[in-house]
Amino acid sequence: MSEEGGRRVASTAVSEGAGERTGVSPVALLLGLALCPGVSFIVAYAELVVAQMQVGILQFPPAVIGVFLFLTGVNALLRRVSRRLALTPAEMVVIYCMMLMASMITSRGLMEKWLPPLVSTNYFSSAANRWMEIFGPHLKAWAVAFDPLGEARQPAASGFYEGLWPGERFPWRAWARPLAAWSVVIGCIFFAFLCLATILRRQWVDHEKLTFPLTLVPLELATGGRRSGLFRSILLYAGMLPPVFVFTLNGLHEHYPRVPWLPLEHNVNQLFLYRPWTDMDGTTAYLSFAAVGFAYFIPTDILLSLWLFFVLGRLGDVVMSAFGYRMEGMPLYPGRMYRNYQVLGAYVVLFAYQIRTGAPLLRQVVRKAVGRARALDDGNELLPYGVAFWGLLASTLGAIVWCRALGMSWVMAVIEIVVYLFLVVVVMARSVAEGGVLMTETSFRPVDLVPLVTSKARLGAPTLTALALTDAVFTRDLRGLLVTGFLDGLKMSDGVGMRRRALLLPLVSSVVVSVVAACAIMLWISYKWGGTTLYYYAYRGNSLWTFSDAQAAMSAPVGRHPVALPWFLVGLVVAGLSATMRTRFSWWPLHVLGYAMMSSWTMYVLWFPMFVAWVVKGVVLRYGGGKMFRQLRPAFVGLILGEFGMAAVWATYSALTRRRGPFFPWP
Repeated sequence: MSEEGGRRVASTAVSEGAGERTGVSPVALLLGLALCPGVSFIVAYAELVVAQMQVGILQFPPAVIGVFLFLTGVNALLRRVSRRLALTPAEMVVIYCMMLMASMITSRGLMEKWLPPLVSTNYFSSAANRWMEIFGPHLKAWAVAFDPLGEARQPAASGFYEGLWPGERFPWRAWARPLAAWSVVIGCIFFAFLCLATILRRQWVDHEKLTFPLTLVPLELATGGRRSGLFRSILLYAGMLPPVFVFTLNGLHEHYPRVPWLPLEHNVNQLFLYRPWTDMDGTTAYLSFAAVGFAYFIPTDILLSLWLFFVLGRLGDVVMSAFGYRMEGMPLYPGRMYRNYQVLGAYVVLFAYQIRTGAPLLRQVVRKAVGRARALDDGNELLPYGVAFWGLLASTLGAIVWCRALGMSWVMAVIEIVVYLFLVVVVMARSVAEGGVLMTETSFRPVDLVPLVTSKARLGAPTLTALALTDAVFTRDLRGLLVTGFLDGLKMSDGVGMRRRALLLPLVSSVVVSVVAACAIMLWISYKWGGTTLYYYAYRGNSLWTFSDAQAAMSAPVGRHPVALPWFLVGLVVAGLSATMRTRFSWWPLHVLGYAMMSSWTMYVLWFPMFVAWVVKGVVLRYGGGKMFRQLRPAFVGLILGEFGMAAVWATYSALTRRRGPFFPWP
């Protein structure tokens, strides 16, 4: 049984109350809206101030699961008192989806990448890097919170990074215009996500029957595990014991060094002392119980492909080094350039495959949008197909025009937005829906297509300056990608008998409330403590790296990069052959998705848990079959709840005391 887990798992999580509630109750909507600012505060404080536990970066955020677990417990108590007082499974799903939006937006989905770049160029400009001299003339005054033609370390920037002095006022006027201006393009991007989710849902859910592994646990919690008997299974609590024990022990070790601890990360590179093995790219084995739990439910062929292609990519470094190949790093990504351009080729093949398989439905959607296919029923979709189609075109065009106003050339503005929305985002969404990966992170930016034909230097300083901003905010780090939350919500609505369109108001309202709340919280945190004392990645990492890359590109040699095109073509060929073998031969074990993910930070973190899960799953299926696989399911759900529950506990402790908690293996 090669597809044993996913489809059966998806079918078992249907609520016993499916059909009882078809819409969204005011109680669920109001409770979800009330919880959004709270979730935003938990995520922002844990990630920015405590700056140790990243509880919001995943597509299945530990912060949300912690709050949802608590809500599930309270709901179970209310059900014992009176069923009328308890929330229905549909209401629980609505609340979960709204909290999911809050967590993603507060973390890498938007806020941690949006605000710092609007002042970092000014604060970190110096006589050595000359950033105000290089970028200032090309920065639009309406897009940043400082005067681009003024001096370095203006009040809005210095206060953001150093904190306000007692009695010093918050610089509202400096922030009002850029926040309003950026809200336009953010609105375009997020609405495009809604439209994409609407268009993709029917193909992926109804036609291809993708498993959406990340919806399993929320559905079980929303229904109280009543249909599957999850919370009555001793295996659930047995699965929770290992992560609870390990993270309790490791947390105590942080404060009492005499207490032993169990390391959860091991540097594989230190095992090798001589070339060519020492030239292998950075490889660390992280042991995440939750990742093992999720991987157990991923289809076996995808699970094999994900970890195997990662290992083959590392062995490729060894082979290339043995033949004397000079391995150059990919700008702004932890991977070799020769490997990352193969990934770019694999993305193109995956996207082309999506277009090919979904072409019949896409044609019907277009015909519906222009009024020629009335038979296609879209009454139960998130948006009417006409709104989704024209809205996607309008929001894409709006984002392109906005990027042009920011300073990009028309050609680069089109490449930046179209490649981002229709290549990168779609493939990343597919990796979550089909592969169940916890992180959506790629290995290239849209601008990395330019070296296929010419040098980045030819783009010019205005375009490169504008790209430094949009890459930092949107395209460089994709973790917390909202479109996967939209799709997961639509999948879960089927599991509890909700009308899909009923989710539109909760999703849109939670996005708006979360953007406002998270923005206010992050500004308050920044001006209270100062970004120099807060989380390095958000304040001094991502917000500066794209400008450093743009500065280097301005003086880069003119001409096509010799590595880019050949390895891109290799990626096209290898991915194309693998996709062809998969469609023609049922015995072919490898999925192109593994090839496309092999160089990403996602697999850097998750390859080892996926390998462990693949071994365990293989043994279970070989000696126990599908029956044992289903019987052991609660134990692996327990691994997820145990680790993420402990993450919520330690995040709360750290927020209250500002003391360190244990290391969690999903950096």
